Amino acid sequence: MVKGFREFLLKHQVLGLAVAVIVGGAIGKVVSSLVADIIMPLVSLAIPGGEWRTAKLILSKTVGADGKEVVNAISYGNFAGSIIDFIVIAFCIYMITKAFIKEEAPAPAPPSKTCPRCKETVAAEANKCKFCTADI
Repeated sequence: MVKGFREFLLKHQVLGLAVAVIVGGAIGKVVSSLVADIIMPLVSLAIPGGEWRTAKLILSKTVGADGKEVVNAISYGNFAGSIIDFIVIAFCIYMITKAFIKEEAPAPAPPSKTCPRCKETVAAEANKCKFCTADI
């Protein structure tokens, strides 16, 4: 039973997936802190008005039975803040990923030639076409 479980883990790369989820969660916390503690204060300096996340469009105001004012409003400032958070977090994750994962140059194609009879591509060393069996 242990052997079968071990084969399952290795065959389906469950262990690698588990490590990726844990590392992704840790990186998510770091990026969220970077955005909340460093980047968003700078963004709020660039946007006029310090409390822009509390901006709302008031649709109606009523007084409840207990005498408190009830405001029905669309909180577009909070929505805009969430969109800015998403864009900044996505950009930070993109930059981190780009720093760690280097793109490899595509491997050069092996030397080849074209069969004069069927126009298929065959290896440069070939004496006979593997498609039409004509001598090259």
